[in-house]
Amino acid sequence: MAAIRLKTKVKTRVTANCPTHARSDVSVRDVSMVIDEPVERGGTNMGPSPTETALAALAGCTSVIGHKCAAKLGIEISNVTVDVTADFDRRGVTLEEEIDVPFEAVHVRVELDTNSNQDEINALAAEVAKFCPLSKLFHQAGSNVHEEWIVRPSA
Repeated sequence: MAAIRLKTKVKTRVTANCPTHARSDVSVRDVSMVIDEPVERGGTNMGPSPTETALAALAGCTSVIGHKCAAKLGIEISNVTVDVTADFDRRGVTLEEEIDVPFEAVHVRVELDTNSNQDEINALAAEVAKFCPLSKLFHQAGSNVHEEWIVRPSA
């Protein structure tokens, strides 16, 4: 049986129906989600804001690529928790002034269960930095990205 080879370059499409100034009903593939502003910014708080969605995408991508890289390196990981915090300069979204780097600092804290040592997890983190498209996006946008990978010894 021949192995299926995935395409290396694909078009990705996301469609948003925007019923209000604050809400976007987003469809991708066969799934949907709501992106919305909190009530205090005129939204209905039915989902994360666009900027929160970007940070959530970074957390999710760190996990997905982290698991792939761990498998490639022969490192067993489980119970991964990714916590992302950012220093966000809101002057751009409030139209006060143009901001070149809206997310000035982004801190990514990854905690995981593993029998691997911290040096092996540091090598894993280096691999993730090479391959995670969202991490690359924040780095190349000029954000000061700090990653911290914490080993919780497996029982």
